[in-house]
Amino acid sequence: MTQPASTASSIRKCISGRVVPIRGNDIDTDRIIPARYLRTVTFDGLGEHVFEDDRVAEGHPFDNSSYAGAAILLANDNFGCGSSREHAPQALLRWGIQVFVAESFAEIFFGNCVSLGLPCLQASAADVDRLMARIEAEPTLVMQCDIEAQEVRFGADRIAATTPAGTRQQFLDGSWDALAQLLDEPAAIEAAAARLPYLNGF
Repeated sequence: MTQPASTASSIRKCISGRVVPIRGNDIDTDRIIPARYLRTVTFDGLGEHVFEDDRVAEGHPFDNSSYAGAAILLANDNFGCGSSREHAPQALLRWGIQVFVAESFAEIFFGNCVSLGLPCLQASAADVDRLMARIEAEPTLVMQCDIEAQEVRFGADRIAATTPAGTRQQFLDGSWDALAQLLDEPAAIEAAAARLPYLNGF
């Protein structure tokens, strides 16, 4: 389990690492991080509780030492559906996940991931199935998620893996982090604040 990188905006062109496969459609945010952890004041320590209730049953990939240290999460259809809680991608980030590849993502989960600098790449069901089988057979395989080329490479093989054009450009030019962009312009912040009547006693 690793701690997240700095929240400062950075360019995301290609992310490499080992893969943890999570089979099943409609894996919702309640399963990713149980509701009892929504009461936390910060997101620190959430990585320890990812898929906690699912992991009660033996054999969950997040308890498989073969996938320890994985940076890429591979999933099926509608991953991250359910409630809009930001805790789900925050917890996965703190476990060590840096990029997602799936057949599709729930819209709010996708948006929360983008705001954290976590690319979500979409691939066909057939390609995801083929990739899952390969990873399960060869857990130490290192995969490259190329946001710029819109593809995933594993061994001598590759599959198309896309993200919307606007989101792709945000990762390529480092503009995905709106807060970092705002904080890069302290003079503009001060000037805007000076024009606000309710901050200046007008």
